[in-house]
This record gives sequence, structure tokens and C-alpha cells, in this order.
Amino acid sequence: MSNFVESEFYNRKADVFDSSLKPFNNFFNNEISEVSSYQGYLDSVHAVTYAEKILRRNPFVDEVMFYDVLFTNQNDGIRGVRFKNLLIFPRSIFSFKLDEENRLLKNRVSQNTGRQSSDDFNNMAIKMVNFLEVLDDSTSLTENDIYRIFYNTVPGKITFLNIPRVNALKAYRVLMEDTTGISVAYDQDMFVYKINPQKITIVNTQERLYEKVRILPVANPNLTEEPAFLTTDMPLPGALSDYKLQFDSSEQHLRGEINRRFFPVVLGVSLVYFILLLIIYLIYRNIAINSRLFQLQYDFINNLTHEFKTPVSVIKIAGNNIKSAEKISDQERHMYGKILDQEADKLNNLMNKLLSFTQIENKSLKFKGEYVDLNSFCEEIFEATRLKYPDLNLTSEIQVENQMYTDPVLLNSVFQNLIDNAYKYSEVSRKFMDISVEQIKKSFVIRFSDKGIGIDKNELKNIFKKFYRVQNQFNQGGSVGLGLAFCKEITEFMGGEIRVSSVQGEGTTFTLVFPK
Repeated sequence: MSNFVESEFYNRKADVFDSSLKPFNNFFNNEISEVSSYQGYLDSVHAVTYAEKILRRNPFVDEVMFYDVLFTNQNDGIRGVRFKNLLIFPRSIFSFKLDEENRLLKNRVSQNTGRQSSDDFNNMAIKMVNFLEVLDDSTSLTENDIYRIFYNTVPGKITFLNIPRVNALKAYRVLMEDTTGISVAYDQDMFVYKINPQKITIVNTQERLYEKVRILPVANPNLTEEPAFLTTDMPLPGALSDYKLQFDSSEQHLRGEINRRFFPVVLGVSLVYFILLLIIYLIYRNIAINSRLFQLQYDFINNLTHEFKTPVSVIKIAGNNIKSAEKISDQERHMYGKILDQEADKLNNLMNKLLSFTQIENKSLKFKGEYVDLNSFCEEIFEATRLKYPDLNLTSEIQVENQMYTDPVLLNSVFQNLIDNAYKYSEVSRKFMDISVEQIKKSFVIRFSDKGIGIDKNELKNIFKKFYRVQNQFNQGGSVGLGLAFCKEITEFMGGEIRVSSVQGEGTTFTLVFPK
């Protein structure tokens, strides 16, 4: 980027050059030739008007000299340029300039005191005579002829002779050869424009590249000035040729431009790298998710097999014992019947969970809502729990005024899962469960609090995920990892929400909130 900006520094100077010289080029190409629109010559009034307009429009023009020229065949000793019978001389010379208060000053110049003005006139007259000498009937004025004959450009000065018609030029040619002695005269105008290049307004169109742009003399550079970090110049043309346009920039100035241009590149490259990193992250995440999913599926199949295998094995043993026994007492029959009933319930509960999950994901589970009296609903569950877990210390408090519109079967499943978890993940001496149901404004709030082993705070965000199992001593025998995920899915399916708070080693509280 540094090389690119340096290259731009040397290549874009033409933009500044063109913009700065645009007023001067317009003056040279259009405003000077405007004299020709006055049809041959100007009187003193028109000369003043024209000169004032030029001076006010173009600050780089310091002075305008007006020559009232006469082309004649008179031979009376007048000073001028004579060739054969043709005499060219200025009848009067006027100088126009603006003073410090921007007022137009008009002065008449004496031919005897103004040698420089005489030289300007003589040079232009000689060019005209040389042209007239080779003029013939087939001659036509081309653009090249006009600039060659009627313009004379030297450093600091432009001389312009009003361009006559071709017929007038032929008349001047006739005067050169005239021997009739008849006096003939033609008016012609000439202007000299004194140019000050240092008054040209610099238009720096590339400020980010060029810190300083100046017009300096070509022959007398300021050698004592400390050189810039980068510098270049362009010579000025024609009447400005004693001067040049110099471009300077410090290292700090160019560094700002390099940084400005480099920023989009950095941004683009950074964006590409960010996209690449994002793609890498997504690939890594997908691999991790797939690996985790594979592990979860493996654990699920493993644990599900174990969950099915245990009750199936117990049922098979109980069946074999019944089959092989010659006599079965009432006590034994009751025991085997209880075992078979319990293990069948385990299988049934497991199948119901799997079936409910499948129905929820397929959106085929139907909500069979009805108004439920929470007092009687909870009491039935509590009685069944005390029979199922005699060593569970179960306390409850129910404070509701209205019936709750819900699906009793699904709500019962949530109750059973949370009670089973509380019993399973509690020490033998701390098997405690407190269930409170209350009505707060427009919601039913149900809390399940235990004094179990608790859940680590890092695990809380994952416990409601399918197939996720908290690693602890109570899970060594295997668990499918569907219990809490089942509770969350069912609760949200019924329009409620479930929250959890836990302190490891002290216990866990699950809170269900259902709309009234």
C-alpha cells in the first residue's frame, strides 16, 4: 500500500495541474480572442471596458496594455515597422491595472519612454509583415496560423493582435506594393497581458496525497528549505514557463493516506479470516454436536436396554419360580404378584415416557383438558406415593380457590416423575419431600422441595435436555435421562413453565407455574 500511495503521489499531480490552470486556459483560449468580436478594432471606451473585465476576472493578470495600431502607406517619418510601402505603428498606448483598493487605473504610455512596450509592438509587427509577404489569394487562416501569427507568448507576457478578416489581410498586402501615392489607413488593435503566475489560485484536488502545493520559480529554487519526504513538480506552460507547480508531502501526511486506504483492505482480509474462523467453528461445533449426539444415543440405548432388562429379568425370575414351584402359598403368591405388578408398572411408565415424547415431537399428542380440583387430585397422588415409598417423609400445603384447567393424566405424570427423582436422589436418612400448591393472582404455582444431594450449578442448564444424565453415585445403575426432559416438555405443552433452584448437598426445588 505504501508503494501504491507513492505511485499515486507521482501520477495524480496532473489532476491538480489541470484544475489549477483551468481559469488560465479559459482566459488564454476564450477571453483573449474575445477582442475579435468587436469587428476589427476597439475605441478607447470599449478598450477600458474590456481591460477592466479581464483584470477583475483573472487575478493572475497584473496589467493590460492596449495598442491602437494603424496599418497605412503614409510616409511621413513616423516611428514604426516599415516594409516596402506598408507602415505599422501605434497611434496610442494605454496601460490598465487595478490598485490596492481594486480600482481601475488608466495611464497613457509614451512611445519614447516605454522601450519594453516598443519591443512588444515591434516583435508582433515583424511577425505580421513576414506573414503578409507570403500571403496570396489561396491563403486561408488555420488555427495553427492564428496561434503562430497573432499570438506571441513569452514568460510573464502574452501579446495578441486582433485577428482581422482575410479580406483585410489582403488589403494590407496590397498596401505593401502600392505605388499610387493615395493615402490609405486601417485600424487594428493589439493587447499585451502581463501575467503573474504566483497569483494563480491552486486547486488541490488531491489533498490526501499532497500536503503542500506551491508555484515556485524554475531557475531560483529555495535551496535552504528542508526537503520534503516526497516531492515532485510540473513545469507550467507558455507565459507561465518561468515557474513550476511543486508538490510536497511529509511522511506523516502520507502515512495517514496509507492507513486510510489500508483500512478497507484490513477490514476485507479480517472479514475473510472471520468467515473462515466461523466456518471452522461451525465445523468443529457440528463435529462436537454429532459426537455428543452419538454418545447420547449410545448411552440412551445402553441405559434403555438396562432399564428394560432389569424388570424383564425380575419378571422372568418370578415366572420361573412360579412355574417350577410344586405348591405356592398365599404369601408367596401375593409376593410374586406384587413383584410382577411393580415391574410391569416400571415398563409401562418407561413406554409411556417414550410414547409421549414421540407424540409431542410429532405434534400428535392431544390435550384433554378438564377442570381439576387440586385438593382431591393431590391427595390421591400423595396416598399412592405413601404406599409406594413408605420411608418418604411427604408433607404438603394446598391453598387454592379455583379449579385448574389441565390434562390430569399429563399433570399426574409430571408429579410422579418429580416425586420419583426426589426419592431416588436422596440419602436414606434424608428422604423428604414437601409439595406446596398455591394460587397467586392469575397463576397456579406448584413447588416440589426435597433434601436430596442437590445439583451442581454448572449442570442446571443441561438437566432438561433429553438423554442428559448428571454423573453421581445414584446414577451408576443407569438412567435413560428422560425424566426431567419429559417434565419440561409436558409442562410447556400444557402452557406452563418449569424452573429449578438447587444447592448441592442441601436439596433441590422445582417450581411449576400454570396460567389460571
